[in-house]
Amino acid sequence: MNLLNTEKILIVDDEEGLLKLLKVTLNKEGYGHLTCVTTGTEALKHVAGNPYDLIILDVMLPDYSGFDLCTEIRRHTIAPIIFLTARSSDYDKLSGLAIGGDDYITKPFNTMELVARIKSIFRRRKLDQDHFMKDTAGGQIFEQGYFSLDTSQAVLKVNGAEVECTAKELELLEFFCRNPNKVFTASHIYDSVWGLPGYGGDKTVTIHISKLRKKLLDDGKPYKVILNLRGIGYKFIPPRS
Repeated sequence: MNLLNTEKILIVDDEEGLLKLLKVTLNKEGYGHLTCVTTGTEALKHVAGNPYDLIILDVMLPDYSGFDLCTEIRRHTIAPIIFLTARSSDYDKLSGLAIGGDDYITKPFNTMELVARIKSIFRRRKLDQDHFMKDTAGGQIFEQGYFSLDTSQAVLKVNGAEVECTAKELELLEFFCRNPNKVFTASHIYDSVWGLPGYGGDKTVTIHISKLRKKLLDDGKPYKVILNLRGIGYKFIPPRS
């Protein structure tokens, strides 16, 4: 067993057999700092007292709905959350992403797919940290008419007022700001922002863009900042000053 990674992962699932499987699999992949719990109550106690780099969360727990638990967890940490559940409807997926989840995997699943998504999240975080250091030195600020994005401070201001955003929403907006007036498919955006091609992230992109539009006061029709080109993709048009 070669434990090389320092990331701390919390796994919340009431299936003891699955917890053992995930622990063995992740240990083999170098992840040794694992905490496994079977209830939402236990999860909240751990989250409140420990910093985690990633949380894997079942939706159907004996004492909590995973969606409700996600909302509570977000009061303590912004660590990425991967939902792991047998509930596979589009409504469930969109609900999970809308309340703060970063990814959604349905049971039964290939454990190596989960490993790939975990590695992608940590790889993306490392790239973001490197990018943050460069932006801090260079003072990268995107002035876009009525809103501005300061990547060095991770701050979005709309009409002069600071707007609260998740890390992924800021990454998505930065991607658009760096690529104005270009058309991108949802798959391309998922690849570029989430860093994980080939897993069908179109719905993930759709829900994040929808949330971002509301924060940009861009939810009227026709959209004037982020255009949805039906059957083609998305296009960011910088607003006029």
